This record gives sequence, structure tokens and C-alpha cells, in this order.
Amino acid sequence: MASAPQPSLPLFYKDLMPLNSRDHANMKSKSIETAPWLIGQHAVPLTTDEFIQAQRDFPIVFSLGDSPLPLALMGLNEGVNTFVDDEGRVNDPIYIPAYIRRYPFMLAKLSPDTDELSLCFDPTSDSLGDFEDGNPLFEAEGKLTQSTSDILSFCERFEEAGARTKSFVDELKKHDLLMEGEIAISQSENQENPYIYRGFQMINQEKLRELRGDILRTWNQNGILPLISAHLFSLDLMRVIFARQMEQGKVPPLEPLMANQLPN
Repeated sequence: MASAPQPSLPLFYKDLMPLNSRDHANMKSKSIETAPWLIGQHAVPLTTDEFIQAQRDFPIVFSLGDSPLPLALMGLNEGVNTFVDDEGRVNDPIYIPAYIRRYPFMLAKLSPDTDELSLCFDPTSDSLGDFEDGNPLFEAEGKLTQSTSDILSFCERFEEAGARTKSFVDELKKHDLLMEGEIAISQSENQENPYIYRGFQMINQEKLRELRGDILRTWNQNGILPLISAHLFSLDLMRVIFARQMEQGKVPPLEPLMANQLPN
């Protein structure tokens, strides 16, 4: 369902280009009504800053592998997004994860031997170009416009949230709290063979109950316990997502379902 391979570009991005006033002085951004990059994306990376809001709409799970990522599930099967139609329109009033909202921009290293991050963008995006109308990215003297500065600030906050998310996941791994998950969902009470969904990680509640009191007290003080609760409560939404897939005719023929691949 939610493993994390290592492609050359992050999820959604077809190309990356550093933004600069010399080459992109006339570039503008414009609002678009559709998000075609979301079509068929069943799982989207999530930061811990978003757990409380996101758990109202999506199951929150963790990807497989040694470096797990929190993921918001928008569908239970690879290639299925129950919240986006065939044109890329989000048809429900749901929380939109920051990973989606930052596209087509992101901060990236221009060289592997530096820690400095530069504002980059996907030049294939329909929301950026030398448009007649739109929000300019640069002022006449080459300075960032206010809207571009706001984009840069958003991307910086996203990176900071990513660092907090890594610390959260590292804490879970330190106490061996992540385990491979499995959920069985039946279409009816009389169904003998349910749909089996695997390929994700979740918090082991038995090990959580066995943690020492001082650890739990610290986690309550630093905000980790509410994040764990949001994750665990959100898992009930897997059946809601399955029901959405059923309504949309997007449930595959019944068979054991192994891990899908999530682009990172």
C-alpha cells in the first residue's frame, strides 16, 4: 500500500529548476482550478504539524522501509485517489496537505556538497509561465515580489515541519513502536474472503501500553502523545476510504493486496 522507493525526483515533480531573476524575470504564477498531478495518487506525504487536521479526513499511516514517512491515504489501492476526479478537481471540502499546496515549488540542494537550499520549481507546471495575467515572481529590479516571498516562507516552514516529523519518527523507531500493518475489510457481513490491505506501518499499541511512565509523561509534555492518538484514531477511516472506492467503482477484483509503491 505505501512503500517508499527512491526515484530521482520527489512525488508530483517531473522536473526541477532553480528560480532566478535572470532567466525568470517575466514569469508569473496563476491560480488553476484542477490539480492533474493528484490524479491517481493514493498516498501523500504528511508532516506531524498536520496530523490533527488531516486525521479528520484521511487515514494516517507510515511507509515501509528504514526511513518511514507519515502518509495521508487518499485511496487504499495504488492509482486510486477517491477525492480527485478524472480532471484533477478536488470535489470535497477536505484538508489539503502542505506537500500538495507547495507544488510546483520546493526547496532543494543545488549541489550535494552543500547544505544550502534554493527555491526551485517544476517548469512543466501549468500554473507558471510568461502569462499576460497573473502574479509576477519578481519585481522590476529583480527582487522577489511579496507573493514569491510568501511562497519561499511557506517552503521554509515546510522544511522545518519535515525536521520535526523526522524527530517524531526517530522517537517511534527508538522505542520500536512501528509494526507492519494489516486491515481486513468485507463488503458485507456474509463475505467469507475480505479484502486484505498490507504494505504500511502503524504504531504497535501493545508496545505503546508497555512504555515506562516517565517516557509517556515526557511525550505528553512535548506533544508526541496527541500525534500518536491522531494516527491511531485516523485508522478507522480506512473503511470510509474503502466505501468511497466502492461507490466510485474503484475496488479491484477480490484478491490478496500486497504493498503498492508510493513515489517519494
